[in-house]
Amino acid sequence: MPQQKPTPKQTCISLEQELKQSYLDYAMSVIAGRALPDVRDGLKPVHRRILYAMREVGNFHNKPYKKSARIVGDVIGKYHPHGDKAVYDAIVRMAQNFSMRYVLVDGQGNFGSVDGDSAAAMRYTEIKMSKLSDLLMLDLDKETVDFSSNYDELELIPNILPSRIPNLLVNGSSGIAVGMATNIPPHNLSEVINGIIALTFEPKITLDELMSYISGPDFPTGGYINGLSGIKEAYETGKGTIIIRAKANIVRGKTYVPDQIIVSELPYQVNKSRLIEKISSLIREKKIDGISEIRDESDKDGIRVVFDIKRSINPEIVLNNLYIQTQIQTSFGINIVALVNGHPKILNLKNLLEIFVSHRKEIITRRSIYELKKMKNRLHILAGFIIVMKNIDKTVSIIKTMSTTQEVREGLSKYKWDNCLKIDQPSKYYFLSEIQITAILDLKLSRLAHLEQKKILLEYDSLLIKIEEVKLVLSDSNILFKVLREELLEIQKTFGDKRRSEILSSSLDLVTEDLIAVDNMMVTLSHSGYIKAQPISEYNSQRRGGRGKSAIQMKHKDFIYKLSMASTHDTMMCFSSLGKVYFSKVYLLPQVGRIAKGKPTNNFFPLKYQEKNYCYVTGT
Repeated sequence: MPQQKPTPKQTCISLEQELKQSYLDYAMSVIAGRALPDVRDGLKPVHRRILYAMREVGNFHNKPYKKSARIVGDVIGKYHPHGDKAVYDAIVRMAQNFSMRYVLVDGQGNFGSVDGDSAAAMRYTEIKMSKLSDLLMLDLDKETVDFSSNYDELELIPNILPSRIPNLLVNGSSGIAVGMATNIPPHNLSEVINGIIALTFEPKITLDELMSYISGPDFPTGGYINGLSGIKEAYETGKGTIIIRAKANIVRGKTYVPDQIIVSELPYQVNKSRLIEKISSLIREKKIDGISEIRDESDKDGIRVVFDIKRSINPEIVLNNLYIQTQIQTSFGINIVALVNGHPKILNLKNLLEIFVSHRKEIITRRSIYELKKMKNRLHILAGFIIVMKNIDKTVSIIKTMSTTQEVREGLSKYKWDNCLKIDQPSKYYFLSEIQITAILDLKLSRLAHLEQKKILLEYDSLLIKIEEVKLVLSDSNILFKVLREELLEIQKTFGDKRRSEILSSSLDLVTEDLIAVDNMMVTLSHSGYIKAQPISEYNSQRRGGRGKSAIQMKHKDFIYKLSMASTHDTMMCFSSLGKVYFSKVYLLPQVGRIAKGKPTNNFFPLKYQEKNYCYVTGT
């Protein structure tokens, strides 16, 4: 009877432990693999794989457009095994100039609009890399970054891109992971480069000094950033809130032409069509008064939304109401969270710049090592050419006397050549290597002409100089920083532009008074302490023979004690019988009907029991 194999001992795991571990693995997968960008190139995995797929098919900025569907197919088939919609949505956003400060994809076709219109299907649109995105890929083939296998281990994907631009700050990023989120605003490329260069000169630079170069976020849709406090807090701690306002100008009308509010720039990520619908709804509900007509006159040249203001209405008051009740003014919560060495971390402005500088130092070092190796290999082959050219007769003799190629190889390798190049091999005799012999045997006879020999000698001397320059980059950090700065300045010269978002140095906070129109009022105080305010327009001059209008109905034995004329923005002072003074804005007083007596003053002022219930009222 065959002996049965013992069953393996099974270990028991509690359900709680398994749930904790599985959920933690899932959370880290979402954090590192989907939602958060890497601080070095500022890209999430899907964006990195899209750009790499475009590079692999030669979809560069100076090449013809390719169908979006083709790129999406390559991405999900080779690198990103997820839904095609998610990949195409990422491509669309990278092509929208109202979403990205500097677009990474050059799109041809319908890629949506600021009104919230969705992009056309991927089979209709065409794309290629933008000129700026080439800078993310430069030196990728020079062993500057590490590669890892894709999901089926048939392709290699770069773990990070070399990225000559500080893309995380320049284009910003947003994403929601598990238990954390990131929301980084875009910035101006020229300002960020100036800040990085300043950091390379002075590693101990302070935040205030950095902010003299990087003044704040710079949104693709422009607008105003209200105040510096939120910006400084975000740059210092990694978290903060800034207020963004639309760029709105008040145009005073002339005869038969109403005053107008013209909006030419919207806050970042505000849907223009929904904004207009919301304002129209508020007007119908009488929550915003004073707008007679709204017109959207936007075109390909920019945004232009016109609000016609009713006569006798102050446009400043209307604009302030729009700020308070609509997305003409919005807040942007800055939360600078990114992956550092594969782990999420909250970063401040200086951290971001320091990590980018460190990344570029590593890229330049690895590139220099690669180029040095390539140049040394080329120098070695050129040395073999020069040896052969100096001894051309002996070379031809060895080739002619040998029967086979292998014998030719052995003859060339064993012969003691006169070493005319002391640098490559400082000994008296020179022995050709296998690599040199292969290159010599592949050499065309035309290269042995006099002018061609001169070219080889010039290339050899030029390589010697370049090798010394690369060695200096590897040995001297000051020279390495110089190379880094020169690359950044060249990028700034080519792609740098002016700010679009204007920063207001002081925060213009709105108070209730800003929402109240300036109007002349008549404040009425009775002997018994009843107070009210009425527009002065309700008081008419009585014509001859007219009966007149009743201004107020008083209760028995009460009478008007004081009449004061004041503006709605004036402050009224009440002097009590105990010598105390109480204050109130005129617009806070009860504005009741023409014949109403008003409300008692002790409803507005904290009068004590002993204080007489009458006041002397005056405007300021």
